[in-house]
Amino acid sequence: MSKRGYAASQKLLTGLIGAPIAHSASPAMHERAAEALGLRGHYQLIEVAGADAAGLRLMLEGVRRLGFAGVNVTYPYKEAVVPLLDALAPGAAAMGAVNTVVVRDGRLTGHNTDTTGFARAVAPLLAPSANAVAVIGAGGVGKAIAFALASLDVTDIRIFDAEPARAERLVALLAPRGARVAASVEVALQGATGLVNGTPVGMLPNRDTPVPSALLRADLWVADAVYSPLITPLLAAAREKGSPIMTGRELAIYQAADAFELFTGLAPSTDVMGEAFDAVMAARSAAYQAA
Repeated sequence: MSKRGYAASQKLLTGLIGAPIAHSASPAMHERAAEALGLRGHYQLIEVAGADAAGLRLMLEGVRRLGFAGVNVTYPYKEAVVPLLDALAPGAAAMGAVNTVVVRDGRLTGHNTDTTGFARAVAPLLAPSANAVAVIGAGGVGKAIAFALASLDVTDIRIFDAEPARAERLVALLAPRGARVAASVEVALQGATGLVNGTPVGMLPNRDTPVPSALLRADLWVADAVYSPLITPLLAAAREKGSPIMTGRELAIYQAADAFELFTGLAPSTDVMGEAFDAVMAARSAAYQAA
């Protein structure tokens, strides 16, 4: 039995709040992880577009009352849920964004496993020193990525967002960790060693890229938080330039594993979660090619 009290064969109810989320690989990852640990897991997609604070409060109240161990939160609600929770873990409080809500003793506590997950995923790409990383997007995912980079001692983080005020707010949250606002994508990439897309640009059915291919180069590693598709237009262009790339696969798996452990107190197998993720992506690719 875990520290949360989950015994073999016990039902584990978790889920995801966001929109659009029909493409999510989270149900497969969480349910397979539960099965491997002897639990009967069900992961419910809760897709509601355009919810205001009152609507989100109702959803969270349902999560509190209906036996959920917790829920993940994704676009566009990672920041909107923050004031509606009973408590925040220190990391989530620092950045003002939540992707995991744990239910315990009737209280809802917000965490951010995008940060811990991205830190685990990106660490192999970082050099021992002289890292300068451009982050595109200062919303919920961009915040988590920037905080993850700061936790790995990256002291030159360039933040670009189409809404400059949002980039400025993120830089203020990161102070004094070496983050700064970039006036453009081009400025952000000048002398950078790495690039991360923290926006939804490139997620199917969108086929755009947040960075013109002319700005990419072989000595710049490129990562994308988007995993549908795995090879986004940005990553395809980077690969053509000879850049080292990182898909959204590792972030998806590691953030899910960290969330699962928060929900249950049990450490899931990232190998099992990875197999579930890969199966979802293979099935989606086959369906896309057949269409």
